Amino acid sequence: MKNCFYISYIILLSGMLSLLSTGEATANVQLQNLRCEMLQNPEGIDVTMPRLSWEMTGKQRGIEQTAYQILVASTPEKLAANEGDLWNSGKVSSNQSVHVQYAGKRLSSRDECYWKVKTWTKDGESSWSTPAYWSMGLLHYGDWVGRWIGMDKLFPWDQEERFSRLSARYFRKEFEAPKEIKKAKVYIIGLGLYELYLNGQRIGDQVLAPAPTDYSENVKYNTFDVTEQLKSGKNAIATVLGNGRFYTMRQYKPYKNKTFGYPKMLLNLVIEYTDGTTEKIRTDESWKMTANGPIRTNNEYDGEEYDARKEMPGWNAVGFNDKQWLQAEYVQEPTGEFEAQMNEHMKIMETLKPVSVKQLKPGTYIVDMGQNMVGWVKMKVQGKKGDQVTLKFAEVLNEKGELALENIRDAKVTDIYTLKGGGEEEWEPSFVFHGFRYVEVSGFPGKATVNNFEGRVVNDAMKTVGSFKTSNAIINQVHENSYWGIRGNYKGMPLDCPQRNERQPWLGDRPTIAYGESFIFDNGKLYAKWLDDIQYAQKADGSIPDVAPAFWRYYSDNMTWAGTYLMIADMLHQQYGNIKPIEKHYPSMKKWLQYMQNLYMSDGYIMTKDSYGDWCAPPATIEAGRGMNANVKNPSQLISTAYHYYYLQMMQRFARLTGNEGDIAGYQALAEKVREGFNTEFFNAEGAFYGENKLTDNLLALYFGLVPKEQEAALVNTIVKIIEVENKGHLSTGVVGTQWIMRSLTEFGRPDLAYKLATNTTYPSWGYMVANGATTIWELWNGNTAAPTMNSYNHVMMLGDLVSWYYEDLAGIKSSREQTGFKQIEMKPLMIDGLDFVNASYHSMYGLIKSDWKKEKKRFTWKISVPANTKAVVYIPASSEKSVTEGGKKASSANGIKFLRMEGDRAVYELGSGDYSFVAK
Repeated sequence: MKNCFYISYIILLSGMLSLLSTGEATANVQLQNLRCEMLQNPEGIDVTMPRLSWEMTGKQRGIEQTAYQILVASTPEKLAANEGDLWNSGKVSSNQSVHVQYAGKRLSSRDECYWKVKTWTKDGESSWSTPAYWSMGLLHYGDWVGRWIGMDKLFPWDQEERFSRLSARYFRKEFEAPKEIKKAKVYIIGLGLYELYLNGQRIGDQVLAPAPTDYSENVKYNTFDVTEQLKSGKNAIATVLGNGRFYTMRQYKPYKNKTFGYPKMLLNLVIEYTDGTTEKIRTDESWKMTANGPIRTNNEYDGEEYDARKEMPGWNAVGFNDKQWLQAEYVQEPTGEFEAQMNEHMKIMETLKPVSVKQLKPGTYIVDMGQNMVGWVKMKVQGKKGDQVTLKFAEVLNEKGELALENIRDAKVTDIYTLKGGGEEEWEPSFVFHGFRYVEVSGFPGKATVNNFEGRVVNDAMKTVGSFKTSNAIINQVHENSYWGIRGNYKGMPLDCPQRNERQPWLGDRPTIAYGESFIFDNGKLYAKWLDDIQYAQKADGSIPDVAPAFWRYYSDNMTWAGTYLMIADMLHQQYGNIKPIEKHYPSMKKWLQYMQNLYMSDGYIMTKDSYGDWCAPPATIEAGRGMNANVKNPSQLISTAYHYYYLQMMQRFARLTGNEGDIAGYQALAEKVREGFNTEFFNAEGAFYGENKLTDNLLALYFGLVPKEQEAALVNTIVKIIEVENKGHLSTGVVGTQWIMRSLTEFGRPDLAYKLATNTTYPSWGYMVANGATTIWELWNGNTAAPTMNSYNHVMMLGDLVSWYYEDLAGIKSSREQTGFKQIEMKPLMIDGLDFVNASYHSMYGLIKSDWKKEKKRFTWKISVPANTKAVVYIPASSEKSVTEGGKKASSANGIKFLRMEGDRAVYELGSGDYSFVAK
């Protein structure tokens, strides 16, 4: 078992900060259990030196930690007695409150660790926090007992062809627990997907578990405390295995689609008795199994079929007659390494009620959820035994009011439920998900109403950490659409789309978008896992695929898609202050860059290989794109060379952060040669443009710093002319250029033009999608007229840098580059004509950041919250320092505020933690 995961954990902190021997009143500072990157009280981790984090809150200003002490104990009793038998850090003089690495005794499999912390500020010492907890998983291959079980064959009702049908496999075992139970935990690897039961009770609220991986490289296990469900005497443990990505959705293209065999599992139930003895219930041939249960097929593309007549009441409880079941067989284990799952489970995160149910024709209804969502439908139905209800899913309707299914390709997206009869029945699937707004329901007995259906919204159970509202309705709706699109495509990996026969973790969809996503969702653990997926997919020579995990064997060798590997690591450092992913993946990044240079860099330092170009750039007009197939590749050496230069700059920073300073000079020297080669090959000095004078080409040269300084202003003018004159105030960028357009315009003096792009409602724009009924983000700018073969209505790739621009530039919530993870916050919101207020928040690693500003005639008000143990540099629009007040006082003399300077029309202040209310003229 490798100890290469770098996960942080959050502690529940409480207690008041008391002053040291001063006799003064207690300072009102608390240590709170709020959100941050870390898991809370996790079971079964496989990191032997985990990192710990906590948050501090309080009403007073300027709270800054000066020291901490951590105790980690092997029992709650020892911790309560302040005995840190695993680790006592002692008093450590430091303001570090996130990513503090455990440095105690060596931890072993199944160890339990109870911990607490207290902190010091300039005002005194806190009391100990409320205890928190983590447990260790099975750290070594030899810690797992028993063998893998399954059944490596089809059953008569299964089919293995283009549209494969494979029924769920049910497993059960009864056993005796002869003594009084102290504690019990289950460690399970259920592939592809599992549901776990103990004595008839479902264990956990996770769905579609475990997280998907390339099972030939690594497999994830989950750990559950089942002490409450286990009892002395007779017990029954049971599982259902679905197919997931293990038995892949399409079997007819083995050259493209990876498949890993039939579902299988390894399970250990470890029981500790009060007399000190331990017993292990393991998977072996004593387990019984059947595939002749109610789930007749489950296929992520095609749907799930459930025959309630085949239900087996009590199958997962003691006393069930399983004589007709088969004996489970030993099967070959997957070749992937066993790893604890350290990213969130998928869960049912929300339930929607339909906005309407309309009869399309006799016996057929269209259910409208009112929102393009991802998950499934829970149905209530009453009818005769053998009645069959069919549910088919789509994102949009055609002009006849029927499902528009052309964009789904050959996915069947159909669930079928067969009734058992005898009263009202409730059902929802177990092992599929759909991307949809509309559901066609046929065969429904009786009259269907909105009360018969619920939309179950399913995504990774990460916390929502951002809120954002402005005076502009279009911006607000695009943010809402972004929220729904992003969450829907979180499925243990970042998907491109959730509805058609694809649903793949394309690297090119996420390099910059993931950065914006992090302002809305706590996505740090998901993307740390994804970096591991990319590393596992890397070939021995250094090549990185376009899709990771590499469920599709696409290794096209291009800079923009594969380079996401570097950009995600950079995002995790910038947004979460997490250096470990860069440290872990630096050698693999370096290997990939060297591979590309060796194979594709010309003597003139041009990177000659690109695969997709500026993917999905918009047609010139909405009519010009009518019926057009967007699946067109336009490789660009300009793009690949520009990105090569950008990555060389990034690798210099990574080398500095990871102690690889010896690499920096080489990166610097090569970058300068690439820059010279790029300008020699692509720059038209007379016209002040690059390449073919496309907007994307010019944006990359500008934002990456490739343009000669003396030509910078001219290039900015060229970009502005393209947008304002040629494009009539619109963008013309695809997935590459859209990642840089908002920041380029803002940083080089035209935020007003960026705002125009953000608020347009005519084609092509985000607002055009809204104006045409979108409730998520389209794959294509012309999604309403393009050919349907590649036309998803729930993609996020075209968000580019829009969401990060919302939070950083409109709201003014940005982490500094020097003190990342929002240890130091930069707050400099744009003042744009037409935008009257922004009210936003972001819950960072340190706590909640708020920015609520408003313009009223000649008055500017700004309410700010800065979390404890951080500082903020704020730029307040003002004519002078004297014109700024805070809480009714001159700002520079107010508590917790330090005036730094006037910078143009901004008064610049440094703030300690606290809540502030500024007014400026």
